[in-house]
Amino acid sequence: MNDVSTKLRGGIYGLLVGDALGVPYEFHSRDAIPPYDQIEFDPPKGFDRSHQSVRPGTWSDDGAQALCLLESLLECDKFDPDDLGRRLLDWYGNGYLAIDNDVFDVGITTSSALARLRTGTPAVNAGPCTEYDNGNGALMRVLPLALWHLGTDAELIHDACLQSRVTHGHLRSQICCALYCVWARNILREKSQPWPDALRSVEQALVADPLAKKELDGHIRPVFEQVARGSGYVVDSLGSALILLKNDSYEKVVRAAIQLGDDTDTTACIAGGIAGLQWGEKSIPERWLKGLRGKVLVEPLLARLVKRVSELQGT
Repeated sequence: MNDVSTKLRGGIYGLLVGDALGVPYEFHSRDAIPPYDQIEFDPPKGFDRSHQSVRPGTWSDDGAQALCLLESLLECDKFDPDDLGRRLLDWYGNGYLAIDNDVFDVGITTSSALARLRTGTPAVNAGPCTEYDNGNGALMRVLPLALWHLGTDAELIHDACLQSRVTHGHLRSQICCALYCVWARNILREKSQPWPDALRSVEQALVADPLAKKELDGHIRPVFEQVARGSGYVVDSLGSALILLKNDSYEKVVRAAIQLGDDTDTTACIAGGIAGLQWGEKSIPERWLKGLRGKVLVEPLLARLVKRVSELQGT
């Protein structure tokens, strides 16, 4: 297995394992989370786990929506927002790409967007777009776009913003998705300064848009200087991933993400996808890979992704 395929598989499994690991701890405050070394798929005895009917090792809406995006990209050979919208509706209504077809979690903003999609709103206009609609629901699923995309940074940024608009239409969410995608691409390509280079690329792509510059400088960039948080706010999620990646292993990253409390599955999904991409599939503990349910849904998609990227890159 070459380095590219190891990184691609690490990225997808990194987000799925992080998501599944965080599910039992969701909605608990930081103080209520078990000690670091006890964070596993199956929490310690006595812990009041969230989603008690959900078996350990099950990904949530984060992972299912990421797989919806990946399959859409592979089937359409482009980013097609309407196709993604149809798949998200199939997930929500029928459990498409959810383990056991069980949809046990969905964000408020995403739910509103899906209601609009059902009534015929075009996908690029479906995402609510007030300042209060800046949850992390588009960021949590966007990593497959960065792994699949072989266009320019500007084209990736454009598609990342469109991807956000399907459920989260505010410019802040769009920019966070763009930053995350270029950051992930730079890690995949082993650039020496993946985050600073991503920031420069997004700044250049948005230079002619004063509203975008205001969002980046006034609402996004300042948060990166603060402490990591486990909230569902999109800027917190991206900033926390940056801070969490200062750890030196996949296991440390996702356990530290869950110790932040609150939106544990999504924080660990977003940071875990980047960590798996950076250190490869072998960096993910074997017990977690073995314990992850639903791999029969993942492996065919991963095989197609690796084949596509390897062929087009000539590796």
